[in-house]
Amino acid sequence: MHDYRHGALNELWRKQTIMSDAKVPPILTGKDVGSASVFTPDNLLREARRQKRLAIAEVPRVCLLDPDGDIVRHLVGSGQAARDPQWACYHTDLWRTTLDGLDIGIIGCAVGAPFAVLVAEQLFACGCELLINITSAGRLVELRKPPYFVLIERALRDEGTSYHYMAPTEFSVVDGALLAMAVDALSSRGTIIELGDSWTTDAPFRETEARIAEMTAKGLLAVEMEAAALYAFAAARQKAVLCFAHVTNQMAQIDGDFEKGAADGALASLDVVTTVGKAWRAP
Repeated sequence: MHDYRHGALNELWRKQTIMSDAKVPPILTGKDVGSASVFTPDNLLREARRQKRLAIAEVPRVCLLDPDGDIVRHLVGSGQAARDPQWACYHTDLWRTTLDGLDIGIIGCAVGAPFAVLVAEQLFACGCELLINITSAGRLVELRKPPYFVLIERALRDEGTSYHYMAPTEFSVVDGALLAMAVDALSSRGTIIELGDSWTTDAPFRETEARIAEMTAKGLLAVEMEAAALYAFAAARQKAVLCFAHVTNQMAQIDGDFEKGAADGALASLDVVTTVGKAWRAP
């Protein structure tokens, strides 16, 4: 047993050494982002509906991804949201609410780039027309004391999902017209937000001192886990997606971190969503 394990480890290290000598990492090779996928969200949902005996049903035109789950917990706990029994996704529940006359579909706890895009694909296949992501984020550039919102203009692509949708670039970028609409709506409402760039990472527990310093020197305002992939998906699929970083923490480097405000940030987040959603819906 000992000899076998030793040999297996040596073989693993040999393969890793070969990999490290490669000029292009595997995640950037063999990607034809313009080709159609064999596996589609429509086909997945078709089979899920068959197995679960569900009817075809559309989701609200405006949907929200709530990676932290605090918004969903607030709405469900206060009796303002109901689970959609026709949502066929294998991995999530869809909650419906109506706020200030706006119907919203909300999915909680879809954390990270792959999960967020997996869900986004299915939401748009089911009638979503505007998707908003509001995720708790760590502060990089010191603007003011958290919590506050950053409407993400560009997201640095330090994750894997975006490279399956868009050719390699440093950043994924929000649609300019959608950004302008959101800024106008929030400004008219008097909502104070920041505009700027974020760092999207797949590995939050690998935010090293050197890497944080590098990203801060680039002028990135926050670190989060979904925006780069969602913006790449949006560009590739020509879909409307907006990402907000709810800057709530300093990567737990101080005591009393991760405070989000009233109702764990749900009230402020919902005000942002309804303001943008109603402006987008308006003729």
